[in-house]
Amino acid sequence: MPAVVLVGAQWGDEGKGKATDLLGGRVDYVVRYQGGNNAGHTVVIGDEKYALHLLPSGILSPDTVPVIANGVVIDPVVLMRELNGLADRGIDTSKLRISTNAHLIASYHIEVDKVSERFLGKSKIGTTGRGIGPAYMDKVGRIGLRVQDLFDPGILQAKIEAALDTRNQLLVKVFNRRAQDPARVLDELLAFAEPLRPFVTDTVLELNQALDRDELVLLEGSQGTLLDIDHGTYPFVTSSNPTAGGACAGSGIGPTRITRSIGILKAYTTRVGSGPFPTELFDADGETLRSVGGEVGVTTGRDRRCGWFDALIARYAARVNGLTDFFLTKLDVLSAFEEIPVCVAYEIDGQRVDELPSSQTDFHHAKPIYEVLPGWQEDITAAREFDDLPANARTYVEFLQDVSGCRISAIGVGQDRDATIAIRSLID
Repeated sequence: MPAVVLVGAQWGDEGKGKATDLLGGRVDYVVRYQGGNNAGHTVVIGDEKYALHLLPSGILSPDTVPVIANGVVIDPVVLMRELNGLADRGIDTSKLRISTNAHLIASYHIEVDKVSERFLGKSKIGTTGRGIGPAYMDKVGRIGLRVQDLFDPGILQAKIEAALDTRNQLLVKVFNRRAQDPARVLDELLAFAEPLRPFVTDTVLELNQALDRDELVLLEGSQGTLLDIDHGTYPFVTSSNPTAGGACAGSGIGPTRITRSIGILKAYTTRVGSGPFPTELFDADGETLRSVGGEVGVTTGRDRRCGWFDALIARYAARVNGLTDFFLTKLDVLSAFEEIPVCVAYEIDGQRVDELPSSQTDFHHAKPIYEVLPGWQEDITAAREFDDLPANARTYVEFLQDVSGCRISAIGVGQDRDATIAIRSLID
């Protein structure tokens, strides 16, 4: 049985949580392979709403094993809060697996993240201030802390002291902040050793053995394609690789075992944080998208910036991720509009551009060229078959498929768990 990758095809917040949860009952493992608690997934089950930040969405499927793989950076405070919160609501979390090689976020990472953003002023990146970037910096700089270090206090102490030799210089001499105490950080982290011990294992071995047993593994990226550190709108990006290529390094599953790459694509476009956004709306239409779509960040609580669908971004995501399918979400939000523009090209310095520019300067100056499609202005939340949709809604979906260069295999038409139209299987 192959591994399947699920990635965000825009700037994140596309509804990956719902898609993962819907597939979760059909797969054996759901794996988070990168990112930290700077992203949130909302899953609605009946009258219950769950906001997940570190835990894979598959945690809500009783027959699925959720995995936090080696590519993730873990804030143990947040992780234990999520685990305890789900347990209080009757959710069994005992199947969770955590990689021994996942890196830890310590309190000094969070402090560095926050003061660095304030120091940048108007040039700030728009991070969530949760220590994700500094933790990845330490990982690449080979002074990071790993989950396995929790179980060897001597090694953990030595690593904390080595990291703070550098970090304290930055905090004190550049940012005029108090130095972090290595002993305090050590005590903070060691407090999580025993609570986390039952979950920690060699996830690379377990996942590959699961594939050998013909079990299905779903790899779940956090954030979206345009936030990828290599392929996103740098520098306004995250610190890891949420694209499909990152799934291999972040999980330890080889590329030959991945045969399906599914992009989650919102029926319009949103992003959180700073950076260019060609189709962003600053008018009543933008406010309608925000209010009707409930466009507030699950993790940050910040209003998302909203704009019309951008076909260039969709084509880019299909190309970079090698997508086999799109899962189109939040089509129901567009029922509020009489007409719906779709960006099909950019104008840059008076020239038409049909593909996403590789130059940050060009992208920053891109002006959208729209084709306008008629709206449907009907409630579509009860639709469960493609033919249940109004004619104009079907035309809109077919148009997006044509301009995006990849087939649309499923459509989200509401918040509820079952508010989905499956045009074809995303797994078989």
